[in-house]
Amino acid sequence: MRVLCLLAPGFEEIEAVTVIDLLRRAGIRVVTASIAGKSVCGSHNIIITADALLDEVVHEDFDACFLPGGQPGTRNLADDDRVIALIKSYHHKNRFVTAICAAPTVLLKAGILSGRLITAYPSEKETFDPACYREEDVVCDGNIITGRGAGAAIPFALRLVESWQGREAAKSLAAKIVFRP
Repeated sequence: MRVLCLLAPGFEEIEAVTVIDLLRRAGIRVVTASIAGKSVCGSHNIIITADALLDEVVHEDFDACFLPGGQPGTRNLADDDRVIALIKSYHHKNRFVTAICAAPTVLLKAGILSGRLITAYPSEKETFDPACYREEDVVCDGNIITGRGAGAAIPFALRLVESWQGREAAKSLAAKIVFRP
């Protein structure tokens, strides 16, 4: 399993680092790719060095993409035509498209959420179809998995592990980090 994590200036550090860390602990290969420069400053002034620039890996074969939220990170992702094209491509190929916090708005802009159940940061609730929005920490609908916010980063990451490696793998990882769902 290979996951492409897209980083944009202003990303939410807790969401990005928690998910990357837990996926890597589970043995899932995560490649971080920046849309702007190898050093990416998060929304709380924490600088992360990306593994690659998006243009260097955009044509590689990944099984999933992950978008952390945060502002202005989410707006920066949504304003990048390469990101929108990538999301559309992954969705068309039935690959996993995952996003947390405000980042599901990027999926909305990509036009892949019609009739799909999702969750997102509460302030984004009105952006989505009321029939599809759920006030849950994590919502899975086929190949689309969304998380509510920074406080849901661990449950979100564990749900990704469960979806890709099974329930026992997720339970084992939760026990190793002393997390009780």
